[in-house]
Amino acid sequence: MEETDFSKLERNLILTFSIIAFVVIIGLLLKPEVFWDDFAKVYIWDPIVKDAGQGDAGYSAVNTIVYISIMIAAVIILQALFRKWKLPVDDKMVWALMAWVVLAPILRVMEDSDYFAEGIDVLFISPIIHIHLAAWLVLAGYIGHIGREKHLSMLVMLLVAYISFTGLLVLPNVHTHDSGHFYILSGAILGAIMIALVMHNTWDWDGVTRSILAFAVGLITMGLGHWAQLVNTPWAQENGNLPKDNDVILPLIIAVGVPLVVTWLVWKRGVEDLAQLRLTGNEAGVIPDGLTLEEWESEDRSNHPVELLTPAGILATPMVGGMLFGQLCDGLATMMGIDYYGFSEKHPLSDAVIQFGNSLNIIGEGAWLFFLLKATLITVIVWMFSQMRVESRQQHLRVLVVLAVMIVGMAPGLRGIGRLILGV
Repeated sequence: MEETDFSKLERNLILTFSIIAFVVIIGLLLKPEVFWDDFAKVYIWDPIVKDAGQGDAGYSAVNTIVYISIMIAAVIILQALFRKWKLPVDDKMVWALMAWVVLAPILRVMEDSDYFAEGIDVLFISPIIHIHLAAWLVLAGYIGHIGREKHLSMLVMLLVAYISFTGLLVLPNVHTHDSGHFYILSGAILGAIMIALVMHNTWDWDGVTRSILAFAVGLITMGLGHWAQLVNTPWAQENGNLPKDNDVILPLIIAVGVPLVVTWLVWKRGVEDLAQLRLTGNEAGVIPDGLTLEEWESEDRSNHPVELLTPAGILATPMVGGMLFGQLCDGLATMMGIDYYGFSEKHPLSDAVIQFGNSLNIIGEGAWLFFLLKATLITVIVWMFSQMRVESRQQHLRVLVVLAVMIVGMAPGLRGIGRLILGV
């Protein structure tokens, strides 16, 4: 079987999820009173609309299960398709995908600040924001694919896509607020410049990777311009009040600085081993081509570079760094937001942990226990990655699993930080 071929399990899973999707679509068309009125509207759409209009709508057990199922399906299907399309799975691609994980909370905080007009705001509510941004990510990847050897054409196409995004979804909302425009417009212009700069400095990257990264960096710059405008000339929130004047430095030091320091220390522990491993022509945790995992484990390979250098070397990869930083950031941001700034938790499972921590009457409102759980969880995940060995054809699956972990860690963590420092 060729490396790009679908396995029997992948074919069966893709078929299963395709059938489920087909049944749901047909049900929505033929039996809307059952599929829409009694289910999708109640558990999916209404919470999204409420979240857009009133700040935060709590998750239920039903929509949490639905969202987790969709994420698992997306990981399984996309990793098979990415392998089929021979997309890169190197560190550069991880950095590019990580940029999109950072972009999501930046735009989500803009929605938290009541920047977007009614109708557009639902596009920036979870989980629609991730589906919505995934479509733009695919567009950026396609631009990179068709423009691989045509650098100027790729840049022009990316700028057209960037102008379309900002012109259709973002800038039209600027006149709905009584605020200045300097930082918003400056951020929009700088975003276009950043796309050009990223393209200029990644000329030797694969076209798909550099296009995905450049587009995300441009949108991140544009979004941060809106953050700066909110700080400089705050606009009234939906409740009529201005953003709270929260302390900015402390949340950044604790919820961003501490995870960065921990991530750097972990990276430093493995950087030499990773360099040595790659000098031998191997990748962390990836067994050599031509061997199956069963064949690899059937003999003593303890002296092979993959076994000798992976446990520490994988600590210096952006995969592990992104997961580690994201989970620590989420845990600390949640702890600070709930225990010290009066925020509340909307996820039922996380809230149960926090409520149990609160019942112990140790410190704060109990979110410290959520942080400890997050820290323990990511420690276990990092250890598992250091011990896990994958075949070359399984690298796409590993990268997308990492992406999923970052989406549920880094994205809410950075959103929490954004809300704390902007007071929304």
